[in-house]
Amino acid sequence: MQKKMGEAVARVARKVNDTVENKTDSLDLANCKLITFPVGIYKAMRSVTEGIHHISLANNELKSLTSRFVTTFSQLRELNLAGNYLHRLPEEVTSLLHLRAINLSRNRFRHFPEPLAAVTALETIDLEENEITVAEEPASGFPSAGLEEAGRSWWPPKDMEVPVEKLATMASLRSLNLRENPIGPEVRLLVRPLVPFDLLLSPEEPVPKA
Repeated sequence: MQKKMGEAVARVARKVNDTVENKTDSLDLANCKLITFPVGIYKAMRSVTEGIHHISLANNELKSLTSRFVTTFSQLRELNLAGNYLHRLPEEVTSLLHLRAINLSRNRFRHFPEPLAAVTALETIDLEENEITVAEEPASGFPSAGLEEAGRSWWPPKDMEVPVEKLATMASLRSLNLRENPIGPEVRLLVRPLVPFDLLLSPEEPVPKA
């Protein structure tokens, strides 16, 4: 166990050193068995953080992302956090003015991470294989209707876990991947032109015959 941990630490140090020495714009710490983002990296990379545009922390064991990480790597264009244990993002994510793509697939999100709705440069959001849900029935007092009713004030349902109205105002957003999430039927009505982006969903499961 100690040998494996030592190898993981050495791999992280090597990758960080390569990025600093070569002044590349990316840092790949995928598959490094990280439980948290090592604080020593902030000091080691302080001379190049402004030039880091791509970071991968995929397939680690992260349970949270700190505000320090976000504010340190403020020039990010792409952030890959797939395959961790994240369930929320810090509010400081809204300060990532240049972020174009974020991969949050295979995490533990039960709600759409709303800070992302304020990141105006975002083009793609990947939330495949999370736990984001939508209530099966419309909120009390709201009618059940199809696309022709979508412009009425009750849409979207108040208990929807995807902030559709906020996302619809994101001029740069092109794709939202919600495949393999336990969403309800309401979300399946959110197609163009009701939302100005591609909503990727898993195929509907067939209704069992009685």
